[in-house]
Amino acid sequence: MDWSVYYPAFVAPLSQQIDDAGNINADFTAVRALAKDVTVADIGCGFGGLLVALAPELPHELLLGMEIRTQVAEFVQDRVKALRNQNPDTGLYQNIACLRANSMKFLPNFFKKAQLKKIFLCFPDPHFKARKHKARIVSTTLNSEYAYVMEPGGIVYTITDVEDLHKWMVQHFDAHHSFEGVSPAEQEADVCVQTMRIETEEGKKVERNKGPKFVACYRRLEDPPWPDIGT
Repeated sequence: MDWSVYYPAFVAPLSQQIDDAGNINADFTAVRALAKDVTVADIGCGFGGLLVALAPELPHELLLGMEIRTQVAEFVQDRVKALRNQNPDTGLYQNIACLRANSMKFLPNFFKKAQLKKIFLCFPDPHFKARKHKARIVSTTLNSEYAYVMEPGGIVYTITDVEDLHKWMVQHFDAHHSFEGVSPAEQEADVCVQTMRIETEEGKKVERNKGPKFVACYRRLEDPPWPDIGT
């Protein structure tokens, strides 16, 4: 994956592309490495409201929006490009990007093990009919993939205006051994939770309609040690 086209301001300098023997990395001409990895993913990022709001809140992190709808993903890409052009001297919005991806199928293709610090699942499709529940963005299988790409201590943020979906997500994260719920006090003190509530386009619509917003956050636990089979 060539991330340099998404985060050109974070391309590693040439000195970091040279191996111990003094040779330029063979992949350098084709794929330019970044000086840091993406650490925050907004899965189903919609029109990018949360990405834009979090960019100044998390200036030292690279944030990636993942959106399955082609036209919406292109809109966010154009939005990010315009914001960068409007802020050439501050470096704002260089740390956010969007790509079109089906994260339910290919999430581990984009991130290595324990890479992410935060995952946002904001107002996902509730798929009300029982036969469509398998298409929900939270499930036993998908939670294992989230656990794979998250570092211990990382947080999954969920928000929805559909109580049934909220209970579904809570049930599945509670049942997963790699996650534990974040306490209400810690949740309310997290600036990302406050931003998530008010900055997504769907969240603003719910706000205008005076609808409810159900939030649940889960922390990635350390994996238990492998048993010593020699004893």
